[in-house]
Amino acid sequence: MVLRYMHLELVIGIAIPIIVYLTYATFSIHGIRLPPHIATLVGSALAIFLAFRNNSAYDRWWEARTLWGGVVNSSRVLSRLICTLSPPVAGSDKALQRHLFNELFVKMQIAWVHTLRMHLRQEDLWHQIERLLTPQEFEQLLRAGSKPNCLQLEMGRRLYEAVGLGLLSRFDAFQIEQQLEALNNFQGGCERIKNTPLLRQYHFFTEMFILFFTILLPFCLIGDFEKIGMTWIVVPTSFLISFIFGVMGKVGEMNEDPFENSLTDVPLTSLCNTIELDLLETLGESEPPDKLSPTRGFIM
Repeated sequence: MVLRYMHLELVIGIAIPIIVYLTYATFSIHGIRLPPHIATLVGSALAIFLAFRNNSAYDRWWEARTLWGGVVNSSRVLSRLICTLSPPVAGSDKALQRHLFNELFVKMQIAWVHTLRMHLRQEDLWHQIERLLTPQEFEQLLRAGSKPNCLQLEMGRRLYEAVGLGLLSRFDAFQIEQQLEALNNFQGGCERIKNTPLLRQYHFFTEMFILFFTILLPFCLIGDFEKIGMTWIVVPTSFLISFIFGVMGKVGEMNEDPFENSLTDVPLTSLCNTIELDLLETLGESEPPDKLSPTRGFIM
């Protein structure tokens, strides 16, 4: 998987050692040798730089996963509160109204989760949630600039309309509002990660230092291999070492943006599927969607 992102690094990593070997062994141009400790110093500095950048990238990925763990938990709590708080007398008109309110509200929460996923990944797949909303709500969503905020606003309106109709008490609404606030905070945290990338100088200088190290390495190794009469080993050795540093750089680069819909991202599609299954089960849905399973070892 990493190899598809490393075309330039692989070409340079194999071409430069071959050129150095041919220049040194075939044409006997021995003036290209450099002291080996130069590569040691540069490699050590590069390893420290890569470690800092990769740790920062992983922190971003893990924070994104933690935020979505909060989305899963708060969605479950919200659904449980909606379906269990202060049920009206069975068989009354309010009981029927409350049942309809529960269904519409929980499905709107499912729609919100899918909307947040598409909002973060910048996907235009809004037709996927049309089944979860009324026609009026869906049309309003399509016109909205911030679609997750649009659904949050509509859930707030629907909540306090239920209080006005006597379907929920004010204390019930307060508990539900706490979960809506938590979901809004999780959304804000995800948007902060999405809209604030890792400082670009880390990416630029990491790429530059890896390239410099890849070019420098065979010049520093060729002299030592001449001492044992095996100068050709400089080619596979240089390639292997530069490949390792290149992979370390690409791992950090792929982890730093966890909402780009790539194989290494937070599995938002799977998390949304889990939330939908759990919330529909709370409603007693008889035909929930299928649970997603990994494809070729990956789950999106």
